[in-house]
Formats: sequence, structure tokens, C-alpha cells
Amino acid sequence: MLNFLPPPLIGIISSVLMGLNILFWVTILFLFSIFKLILPFKPVRKMIDPILHGIAQNWISGNSGWMRLTQKATWDIQGVEDLHYDGWYLVNSNHQTWADIFVLQHVLNRKIPFMKFLTKQVLIYVPLMGFAWWALDFPFLRRYSREYLEKHPEMRGKDLEATRKACEKFSLTPSSIMNFLEGTRFTEEKRKKQNAPYRHLLNPKAGGLALLLNSMGDKFRSMLNITIVYPEAVPDFWDFLCGRMTKVIVRIEQISIPEQFIHGDYEKDMVFREAMQQWVHQLWTAKDREIDQLLATSKPPS
Repeated sequence: MLNFLPPPLIGIISSVLMGLNILFWVTILFLFSIFKLILPFKPVRKMIDPILHGIAQNWISGNSGWMRLTQKATWDIQGVEDLHYDGWYLVNSNHQTWADIFVLQHVLNRKIPFMKFLTKQVLIYVPLMGFAWWALDFPFLRRYSREYLEKHPEMRGKDLEATRKACEKFSLTPSSIMNFLEGTRFTEEKRKKQNAPYRHLLNPKAGGLALLLNSMGDKFRSMLNITIVYPEAVPDFWDFLCGRMTKVIVRIEQISIPEQFIHGDYEKDMVFREAMQQWVHQLWTAKDREIDQLLATSKPPS
């Protein structure tokens, strides 16, 4: 809609609209979450949580609104037809840019239950957003490195226990959990540093996936295996705000989670760990091949 404006001005307008959208909906979220804070009982939560999720979905709709106003992107989406709003989903996607989060929220909003991200414990202190993530029951995790656990063996298993406790909150209301298997945004430099055997992906971290399946694997209807491709150029977040995302391709595949990977012990059971890693490697090999095909078929004829 605003394509006639210079990109930096579009970026400023997008930033202002995004900020106003946050302020408006977080204020409403705060008003309702007070009840959740002072009355942390299941009957109250069962009544309040759907209201909070509805507010968050309106928040995402607001983001979609300013995206339509400022973006000129062509959207090529497949796989949303068989999704169910009353199901539980484990969502997995490749990760290239912060814009991925807005793309995923735009595509999946109101198609599946409100999508939550695994969040580092320190992010609870981020102004406004930290409170919003707490009110919406985002699982705040504190992961311990292998080096730390070697020095403090008494902390072994505490991250799993904390994850289980965080996920207990989801038992009242259907939810979707987002997990970027790569753990960070893709760059060619990172791929070479990891010596990853893929062209478009970093090495996946099966441990995080195993942690989620151990905590609440029996609740998920399926895994949504999502592939995001920017065929012309991967936009950084400022490019995205400036409306320079010209085309995005999203493919969604529902995958049944093998029963053998639910509630397994990734840390201690080496057979389970190797099987999980092999399964994830197969998913990643297929995704890498799919990205190749999507990039090849989306190129304009010469």
C-alpha cells in the first residue's frame, strides 16, 4: 500500500506501528493478567488463559495489518488446509532471519492454538515483552552447558525438571510450541564453521527436541515441519520493516511423531540419542533438498 514511499520511511512507519501495536495489546494483556497473578488457581486460569490467548492473537493480527500496509511481498503458502485450532502442535522450522517469526505468526495465527516459543530465563526481564511472555505462559528455560554440569553434577537433570514444570501450565489450554532446531539463525559462515553437511541449514540440535518430547510428547497431535524460503534475498529485520521482502515461500508438512521418541532419556540412553539424531538428520536432509527445489523452481525464466 505504501510502496511509493522510500524504503527507510516505510521502515520508520513499520517500526512505529509495531510499537503502537505492542503498547496497545500489552496494556490490555496486563489488565487481564492481574487476575492470573493474584489468583493463581486452576479455575481462574482456565477462564483467563483463553482470554489472554485471544488478546495475543489480536496482537498478531495487528502485526499482519501493518505488514499488509507496508509489505509488497508475494506469499506462496501450502499446507495450512488440514490444521486444527483445537489440536496441540510441535512446530519446527528452519531459521534465517528475525522476520521468520513474523512470517510464522502471520501464516499460523488462528489456524492452530496460539504459538509459544522456548525462551531463555534472562528474557523475562525485557521491558513489556518479558511480562507479556510470562502472562502467556511462555516456557522460560535455563539450560546448563556440558562444562558447567561437569563442575556442578548436582544440577544435572534440573533443566529437564524445569521444562516439565513450565509445560505443566499447558495442560489446561491447547497450545503450540515453536522450536528452531538449529538454535540460531543460518549464515554461510556458521554453516562452514559447523562443517554442516547441508547446503541451506545448520546442524540441528536434537537435544532440545528430545527435551520437549520428554516433557509433553504425548499431548502433540503432530509435528508441523515448516520450510521457509526467501527466493530473491533473505531480508534482515530492517529490510523486512522497510518492505524489501519481495517474496516468501512457506511449506507446512504434518509429521507423526514416532512413539519411540516420546519420553525417552536423551542424556543417558545412548541408543535413544543416536536414534533421535538419525531421525532429525533425515528430516533435515529432506528439508535441505526441498529448499533446493523451491529455490530452483522459483527463479524467473532467463
